[in-house]
Amino acid sequence: MKRIVTFFLVLLFLLALAGTGWFLWSKSRTKPKIYETETAQLVDIVKKTVATGAIVPRREVEIKPRVSGVLDQLFVEPGKVVKLGDPIAKIRIVPNAAALNRAEADVRAAQIAFDNAKRELDRNQNLYTQGVVPEAELARYRTDFSLRQQELTAATSNLQIVRDGQSRASSKNSNVVVTSTVDGMIIDVPVKVGFSVIESNNFNPGSTIALVADMDDLIFQGQVDESEVGKIKEGMSLKIKIGAIESEEFAGKLEYIAPKGKEVQGAIQFEIRADITLKPGVFIRAGYSANADVVLAEVKQVLAIREAVVTYERAKGADPAKDGPGKATVEVETQPKVFVRRDVKLGVSDGVNVQVLAGVAKGDKLKIPDNAGPAKLKDPKAP
Repeated sequence: MKRIVTFFLVLLFLLALAGTGWFLWSKSRTKPKIYETETAQLVDIVKKTVATGAIVPRREVEIKPRVSGVLDQLFVEPGKVVKLGDPIAKIRIVPNAAALNRAEADVRAAQIAFDNAKRELDRNQNLYTQGVVPEAELARYRTDFSLRQQELTAATSNLQIVRDGQSRASSKNSNVVVTSTVDGMIIDVPVKVGFSVIESNNFNPGSTIALVADMDDLIFQGQVDESEVGKIKEGMSLKIKIGAIESEEFAGKLEYIAPKGKEVQGAIQFEIRADITLKPGVFIRAGYSANADVVLAEVKQVLAIREAVVTYERAKGADPAKDGPGKATVEVETQPKVFVRRDVKLGVSDGVNVQVLAGVAKGDKLKIPDNAGPAKLKDPKAP
């Protein structure tokens, strides 16, 4: 009986020892990883860079007065369409006291000279009738009278201009009425009735009465970072998205790249301008903020894979700055759970998808590597 008990105890010990060993061995085994795969597909790839900016008229014209004074009337408001020569505003002249006194004195002096010339002409006309004065002498008095008459007319007109800003003789071309110098739409009126305005001259740009622009000729004006400006050139296509018109996308063509950059918040930015192709029935207002995608390269329906499945191999001692990222490779599944590394030749990339020129065929299953993210790995024991 004692031998039977001893036998069972030894057997139980051996079974426990074997179970413990199997448990520890199973725990020490590495769980197999099952990699997800994906296939190359035909997609459209657009390589682009983004420029931020605004929509502005190609040409804005500042309408300025030709005389100084007080704004008496405004005939327009923003949004009104005007033609060349249409009245914009009327200026009320505030005459300079010294200039007014000089003009009035000139008129009085010219009037005295005119009256004297008229008396002399009348007197010599009578003498000529009596045969006392020769015709040549009478002609001299007639000429003097005409000169004095012209001086009086000029002095009177000058007084009217100083006092009223215009003369009766030139009322049709009055300087007190500010007119549009171009066809277009009024986009801004920075002054109000009662404001004092200054004339435009060689020493002063003058006060702006209104801004006129052709709203059918708009451009995108934006900024591009110095790291991207070397990739673009004039004539490239743009896709312009306006923040206020989310449902529409406008085509454009790059027509200007600034040769000199400007520092904006610590970064060097280069100005660009692009022509916009407007759409019928869509009104674009000046000043809308917009983003422009500058299309650097575009291919349609080409064989492509995700950038995440591509790995790069560099030779020992290679300099990434000089030699680039290295040789592009992918792992292709040849048999279930068996992957073979292949070299691939890549084309246009948009940062997410990359065109495959050689090395992968449509339908090939590509291994998604670990660095593509933990979600790409599948635990075999996971539900």
